[in-house]
Amino acid sequence: MDATVTVASVRNVGPGTFAIEFETPADFEADPGQFVKLSADVDGESYARFYTLSSPGVTDTFEVTVGIDPEEGGPFSQHLESLAAGDSIDLSGPFGNSYYDGEARVVVLAGGPGVGPAVGIAEAAIADGNEAAVVYLDDAPAHEDRLDALGDDGASVVVTDEESALADAVADALSDEDDEQVFVYGFADFVEAATDAIEAAGGDADAAKVENFG
Repeated sequence: MDATVTVASVRNVGPGTFAIEFETPADFEADPGQFVKLSADVDGESYARFYTLSSPGVTDTFEVTVGIDPEEGGPFSQHLESLAAGDSIDLSGPFGNSYYDGEARVVVLAGGPGVGPAVGIAEAAIADGNEAAVVYLDDAPAHEDRLDALGDDGASVVVTDEESALADAVADALSDEDDEQVFVYGFADFVEAATDAIEAAGGDADAAKVENFG
């Protein structure tokens, strides 16, 4: 669907990272792990970017998480960062097939901005009474409060800034249980490292739900 959505709140969730909560438009539905396109005109130029939901579902509101690279962030990133409650922006979606679908156990491997869908999927699974594990690679973690809460609620959470630790963390997270679903979210280098780690641990990388951010 295409809609103009209203910002409910904007909050900082980590270094160079903020979460935007939107009021949900009529008939909009999305599952944790799907993504939307946000677009706007900034200084006479049209911009559009895709962002994955970081909320565990869609209620009266839903959320996306935005990371800004201080060296590469452009006018649209600055526009998103400047948004405040009551502002509006154009939205299309949702898109994507790599989403939580009620699996009994989820293992989410996240690199950088992949933490958004990671916390959303894990929270949805825990709320459903299912199991969740998160392995998150980043040297400047975001959503640490939600990751801590997930650990308190029984999820397995590993946060590391060392790629060399990824293989062992993935091996520990995989259980080979029936209806275990692995998710991978991140940029191409992380996706390659994560899928290699799945295979090295005896898992099936081809069965993973993968969203490559490019």
